[in-house]
Amino acid sequence: MTNLQIFLDIATEAALAAGVILQDYLGKVEDAITEKGRPGDLVTAADKASEKVILEIINRHFPQHSILAEESGKLGNQASEYLWAIDPLDGTTNYAHQYPCFAVSIGLFIQGVPQVGVIYDPFHNELFRAAAGLGATRNRRPIKVSQTSELNKSLLTSGFAYDRRETSDNNYAEFCHLTHLTQGVRRGGSASLDLAYVACGRVDGYWERGIAPWDVAAGIILVQEAGGKVTAYDGGDFQIDSGRILATNGYIHNVLSQELLQVPPLSAW
Repeated sequence: MTNLQIFLDIATEAALAAGVILQDYLGKVEDAITEKGRPGDLVTAADKASEKVILEIINRHFPQHSILAEESGKLGNQASEYLWAIDPLDGTTNYAHQYPCFAVSIGLFIQGVPQVGVIYDPFHNELFRAAAGLGATRNRRPIKVSQTSELNKSLLTSGFAYDRRETSDNNYAEFCHLTHLTQGVRRGGSASLDLAYVACGRVDGYWERGIAPWDVAAGIILVQEAGGKVTAYDGGDFQIDSGRILATNGYIHNVLSQELLQVPPLSAW
């Protein structure tokens, strides 16, 4: 068994354990919701309990690895070439409202490169997994990106960051512009599931700004191993700390990149 397979299996163990906790807390968190500085940026008791079990499992198996977790920040050996990026509950606002679009996301970077990713949607019992060179799966069956090759026949997904009220660079114009050019743009509220859906062909592309490393760490390798493409908005190399991502089936990547770069401001509409 390769190291990547071992990492993938441990990440799966952690994601499934966290998923059980999220299911147990669902509908019971009304009195345990707080905001993390910005309006709408929520944290629940479920986030914290989910992260705790993930950290326990990762630390038990890999005590010398580095960790970047949404609720706990940087942990472990920061000099390690292995970095686990963990979102214990991606889609907390959805979860708090019992809207069924949320997931556990666990990704592993090795020397700064995404190598392993697991995304688990406990509400629908969908487990997405990938590792470099090992392919991508949904519930243990191989998945591939769609073959849609024309933007006007595509279905896209995107989202809006918590700072959308504080900046004009809030993705509103891009969302409207691309809604006109495609069969539709969906806003699910979970970046990890957006990427998982690109990987399995449910949507043809995804873009977003204001994202954190733990939002997309697992989804990047899923899309790549499913045959898709992940870059910066301009088609250049994706930078994990940039806050911006473009992921597609590959066929519509260039034209979607071009449209994102020439979106007129809302004031011009």
